Amino acid sequence: MTALPLIIGFGGINAAGRSSFNHGYMRMVYDSLPGAQKTECMQSLSVLMQNGENKSLNERDILDGTLIRTIQPSYFDITRVHTQKKVQLSGNNQPLQFIISKKDMPVSPPADWTVKPISEQELLVSCGAGASFLVDEYQPYPVGAAGQIPTGFDPGATYASRNHPRGLQLAIYAASDAIRSTGLDWDHIQSLLPPEQISVYASSAMGQLDDYGSGGMLRSGLMGKRVSSKQCPMGFADMPADFINAYVLGNVGTTGSMVAACASLLYNMKLAVQDIQSGRAQLCIVGGGEAPILHDVMEGYRSMSALADDEGLKKLDGSDTPNHRRACRPFSDNCGFTIAESGQFFILCSDQLALKLGAHIYGAVPSVFVNADGIKRSISAPGVGNYLTVGRALNNLQQALESYGGLERSFAMAHGTGTPQNRVTESHILDGLAGEFNIQQWPTAAIKCFVGHSIGAASGDQLAAALGVFEQNILPGITTVDHFADDVYRDHLFMSSEHTAYEKGHFHGALINSKGFGGNNASAAMLSGDWCRHYLQGKHSADDWKQYQNQLEKTHIQQLTYKDQLLTEVPQSIYRFGEPTVAGYDLKLSDQKIELPGYQKSVSLKTEFPY
Repeated sequence: MTALPLIIGFGGINAAGRSSFNHGYMRMVYDSLPGAQKTECMQSLSVLMQNGENKSLNERDILDGTLIRTIQPSYFDITRVHTQKKVQLSGNNQPLQFIISKKDMPVSPPADWTVKPISEQELLVSCGAGASFLVDEYQPYPVGAAGQIPTGFDPGATYASRNHPRGLQLAIYAASDAIRSTGLDWDHIQSLLPPEQISVYASSAMGQLDDYGSGGMLRSGLMGKRVSSKQCPMGFADMPADFINAYVLGNVGTTGSMVAACASLLYNMKLAVQDIQSGRAQLCIVGGGEAPILHDVMEGYRSMSALADDEGLKKLDGSDTPNHRRACRPFSDNCGFTIAESGQFFILCSDQLALKLGAHIYGAVPSVFVNADGIKRSISAPGVGNYLTVGRALNNLQQALESYGGLERSFAMAHGTGTPQNRVTESHILDGLAGEFNIQQWPTAAIKCFVGHSIGAASGDQLAAALGVFEQNILPGITTVDHFADDVYRDHLFMSSEHTAYEKGHFHGALINSKGFGGNNASAAMLSGDWCRHYLQGKHSADDWKQYQNQLEKTHIQQLTYKDQLLTEVPQSIYRFGEPTVAGYDLKLSDQKIELPGYQKSVSLKTEFPY
């Protein structure tokens, strides 16, 4: 039988906090949690936000320092953004003259410059009728809100992150958190699998655009700085996968980086699902890291009228002050999305390996569907492809849930960006297909209202939140809205501005929807841990299941150990830089296999010629 891709670990960081053990999800539904879970949520965030420093944080500090909020000065000062303005200077019918240091003199001065030395260090320049110059200028930025990770937390402080772009720091932290959340020893996992049976798929949709990556490389010359040797390679969109392979896992198996705008993580998830189902891999690590809270990056989206700016928010509320906490308003009257940063990773494995390892099963991803939009006028506008992905995913869920209450026991985790266009087009897709599949009131969540839109990592935020719903049985409300817009289709959708509690084990399935610029549409079917355990008991023998249960007890002990650690300290991220490397001359070669030092199993060279 086809292997079922199970989620046995997940972790990361976004504006709601840490993903592992549903801590970030609990911050989203904080108001509906019982007392003990509220305490755990506050403790988790307090440790994260103190980040090893001795700070005194109360509940208000923690709540205010999470989710979407006013952009902190550590990113950039929204009251005084540095730009340059081109100005034209004139000599008032006389030659324009100024003194310049010899060391500042351009190598190729303008043709109309006349230059005379006036001392050993200075030159007198005459510019004829005038000259144009770039002058430093500082002005308020029109967009004041973003989904920032919890105030005070620095992912780069958890390992030796010298000169690493922030997106890679988020990825290293997230991958480390995901691996440890399994409660399994990575060296033990590697000892059981041939190296080629492990794959890694991760990316950043936009690449690394801060000063340590492509952004710095492109800006340096214009700012009178030198390009460093690290900026170009670290800026590539595939770096999250490359860093995980080289510095976290020591992976020599399959690797890849799908880039599909805002649907990137689900595109990578599709590769992992296919690997496990086909038997090409037994274990896959999937994720991404995105750090776009940079005013020059945001300006690109603002110029498209895609971002919710302060003027738009004030008009929505009829106020003189923008409400940054409610900047993202999915399916309501809104004015654009809210940019965010995030790193999210998931550990998937085959059901056979999960039983062998005694892994805790959080859920499963049986399928991810991808379709393009076809012909359309605007490359950034939504098209027809998302109807196909949602419809195919719903059909898949319908088959899986036939004996579990049907699609009424599922929910939709909408893309829900908070733009006027998305509220109409996505609601039409979800509502129309819900009706065709005979779902009367399909529970629909849109968590970007809490954490914002993290571009390539956004569907990772949705996946992690869906796992929280399976565990805690609370569907996050769209709490930043007080009504839903008149043009939203919701005859067959249940949307609420409040959190909704369901009885334990109500949900067995979820649809994760993602839409990206350029016609990149992806929808994933998800199944709950309860569904998976019931399915696996029927698929595997009683002896195998009993042995699995015995192993699982040990796993749960290790998971609790890690969870307790997270409530007292911020662990150092896994970062294996400086360990002995393996070169080609260290290998043992033959025409049947290759043995690698440090890997207990060899790599088989036997491949089937398929033609």
